[in-house]
Amino acid sequence: MQDPYLYITLAAAGLIGLAIIAAAALRGWSGWLELKRAELGRRFEEAAPPSASARIEVADLKERIRKLEAIAAGVDL
Repeated sequence: MQDPYLYITLAAAGLIGLAIIAAAALRGWSGWLELKRAELGRRFEEAAPPSASARIEVADLKERIRKLEAIAAGVDL
């Protein structure tokens, strides 16, 4: 017959191994969440209102699009 202490030792070792793997997984999950929080914080910091030159450029592009649509429709400007 097998020694009963062998089964207790194997069960304890398995439980300790499972606890170590769970702790490592939780630490990795926590690190991943912290990384995502940092990315979101950086994204909101970079979002600045458009400058005057950017607004002028957008207005110029809208005007070009309006002219191209008029040309495509056959309207003479």
